Amino acid sequence: MNQPLLPAPLDPGFQPAVLFNRDYVRRVRISGKAVPLVLGLERECGLVSRFETVVSPTADAATLFYVERVVKFLLWGRGGWKLHFGGPEAIGESIRKTYSARGARKFDCNMMALAYGKKFEVVLTSADKVPAARDMQVAAGGHLKGCRIGFDLGASDYKVSAVVDGEAVFTEETPWDPKNQANPEYHYHHISAALHRAAACMPRVDAIGGSSAGVIVDNEIRVASLLRSIPKKLFPAAAAVFKRIAKEWNVPLVVMNDGDVTALAGALSLQQKGMLGIAMGSSEAAGFMDKRGCILGWLNELAFAPVDYNPKAPADEWSGDEGVGALYFSQQAVNKLLPAAKIKLPKAMGLPERLKEVQNLMAAGDERAAKIYETIGVYLGYTIPHYRDFYDFDHMLVLGRVTTGRGGDIVLAKAREVLAMEFPEVYVTMHVPDEKTRRVGQAVAAASLPKAKK
Repeated sequence: MNQPLLPAPLDPGFQPAVLFNRDYVRRVRISGKAVPLVLGLERECGLVSRFETVVSPTADAATLFYVERVVKFLLWGRGGWKLHFGGPEAIGESIRKTYSARGARKFDCNMMALAYGKKFEVVLTSADKVPAARDMQVAAGGHLKGCRIGFDLGASDYKVSAVVDGEAVFTEETPWDPKNQANPEYHYHHISAALHRAAACMPRVDAIGGSSAGVIVDNEIRVASLLRSIPKKLFPAAAAVFKRIAKEWNVPLVVMNDGDVTALAGALSLQQKGMLGIAMGSSEAAGFMDKRGCILGWLNELAFAPVDYNPKAPADEWSGDEGVGALYFSQQAVNKLLPAAKIKLPKAMGLPERLKEVQNLMAAGDERAAKIYETIGVYLGYTIPHYRDFYDFDHMLVLGRVTTGRGGDIVLAKAREVLAMEFPEVYVTMHVPDEKTRRVGQAVAAASLPKAKK
């Protein structure tokens, strides 16, 4: 494994994915034995995304590791129910075994099946027979006229904004605990009450837009940790909460994944395209708008995408996989680093409260807290070029609770230091909105999603 030039202060074992991936491809090309590998991920309505690279023709350990990690990233970055594997058969057979109902990545297979309504499968083929790319190209959002409500649902709090002609006249942030609630009415009543509070600040409501963690298809929640405790028999009612609200309010309503709304928020506020948005909240949310200003319909669930190849990296509690984004860019990351920072907090304290304690220590000038933010900054600096190997972007918008206060400034400064030292060829401009927009910007952007009735 290539070691980073700038180690993570509280995580010396951190092994950035980008260093291994690039070194592997470089060595294969130098060997003169490189063969093409084309991966095509098919999702709803015949949409297909493609990724092309080169690999060794033999199924050696390094090659199997590299390909498996790339497949894992693509599954959660792009999404799909069928993987067209255009490469060496022995490597493809290993991937098909790993990504099966009984394989090591059965969680990922099950989640893709839930998201797209079809059993996940791996089809082995040749590189020249992988289907051509066919992505959704939707210019989403940007509808600012009229009286609108926007909401953003997170795992520890939800935000709502009343927006009149693009200006927020009311914003509110409310704590909740959705992932531990088994009754769908809990989710419905919280959202409905927030909408009514926002509506009271405007003469009328022309449209409602929402941002929510999880996989959202046709205004329905297909997969989301917010509904983790809902019994299977009640899940359809919980998943249809947005359609229930749309019927009650009788106005246009559009809900999108919170990551895509993050990218939209960046595009609206900065007047830029080619935008990757990252929200560091209770988990990691991400979204992407290409350089034409289009949303491609990719999954963008980078919370499950690998960023650390350290074999001793911590495992995500839900997927069981090690080194994935949720543990590096979220409240979970802060919590993970507390022991190394020698900060002790009560075991019963929740993640939001733990983050607040670290923020308080940071405000008081505590160097232990500063080391936590420096470490997350190193994570980010090495992950930006990793993301750029899969996404074509020149701008990154960074949002979320973890980025608030002085600690957020340290995160960005350290990330820029990594880029300047190790990746001078990577030209990515990081943007951070002001404090208010960092916390409620997604709700305001979400309000612009639907077109109002004429």
